[in-house]
Amino acid sequence: MLGNLARVIFFFLAGTLAALGHIYVYRRLVRDVTANARFRALARWTMIVLAVSALVARPVARWFGGAAPSWVFTPFLVWLGFALYLLLTTALLDGARAAYLGWRSRQARPVAPERRAFLARSLATGSAAVGGGLGVFGTWSAFHAPEVTEVPVALPGLPKALDGFTIVQLTDIHVGAVIQRKFMDELVARANALKPDLIALTGDLVDGTVEQMGRSVAAIQALHAPHGVFFVTGNHDYYSGVEPWIAAVQGLGIQPLRNRHVRIGDAGASFDLIGVDDWSSRDGGGGDRWSGPSVSRYDLDRAVEGRDPDRASVLLAHQPTNLPNVSAKQIGLQLSGHTHGGQLFPGTGIARLIWAERSAGLSRQGFSWLYVSRGCGFVGPPMRVGSAPELVKVVLVAK
Repeated sequence: MLGNLARVIFFFLAGTLAALGHIYVYRRLVRDVTANARFRALARWTMIVLAVSALVARPVARWFGGAAPSWVFTPFLVWLGFALYLLLTTALLDGARAAYLGWRSRQARPVAPERRAFLARSLATGSAAVGGGLGVFGTWSAFHAPEVTEVPVALPGLPKALDGFTIVQLTDIHVGAVIQRKFMDELVARANALKPDLIALTGDLVDGTVEQMGRSVAAIQALHAPHGVFFVTGNHDYYSGVEPWIAAVQGLGIQPLRNRHVRIGDAGASFDLIGVDDWSSRDGGGGDRWSGPSVSRYDLDRAVEGRDPDRASVLLAHQPTNLPNVSAKQIGLQLSGHTHGGQLFPGTGIARLIWAERSAGLSRQGFSWLYVSRGCGFVGPPMRVGSAPELVKVVLVAK
């Protein structure tokens, strides 16, 4: 009941902000530029349709899931990003214009109507060029081949025989109404091309049910690594029905690590690979209508039970959290995602404020190394600005 109320409140607030933003952009980019009644009406109705469609596209897309091709929903979700950048650039240029007009007023130098009209047209042109350019770049970046980030990590206790062992991390793919089978096939091919010793899927694999997205996710069956392919859950996997997805992933030959560890290597040289359920599952798993009850919760103590803390170890955990405990248990490296590195400006700065050095990249947390991937996919607008998607290739180094 509370979850439904929260969604209604969120949708109301989002709708109100979207409406105000579109009204402001319409006034600055259309009304202040032209007096042509027909053009104004066309622009007004176009923005109304785009605003409403963008708001309902995500819930409708989640309802239909993989039953509809991605091109049905993608344009409206893309518009969310374009609207954001049009709003930001318009507000910035409008502020500059207001400062200029205020300065002229204080100097008792009134601005002629022709000059005001020129400033209005310049503002509209600049906003369309900069905001539209950022939108185009962000869309291209989101669908472009992810960067390959090679990260050497000196792993405490790693046997010399395993020096150079490689782990390819895929995270935050968000298979859903926009990211479907073609995207997945290409991503799997790129991961396999890196010839990893082990592949780790660190959560937020899906945004939809098994029935909706099963065909697209089945692409991961083609992932190959001699030491196996492993999966840990993310918060969106809980939203999407974690238990059916765990069963589906297992059926594809992927090994879920749910609060447990396995030995990687042989009797002569090995390390422990540890996996935990998503951090949000400790209080019930997210509360989405798709989640339902789960028999498993985040439990690091259970995951490391019985292991020798002096052995080399790598932890797969979707969210970069609980790090003091991870360090206290002498886990050498944690691989995470979740943050998307902020995904698109200005979210990149907000992520940095919230997560600090844990927003993306390699950092040290006491005894442990932490690598937070920017992720392979996206949520919300299918855009990436200031945080390109990445495939991570971790190279373990014996100290």
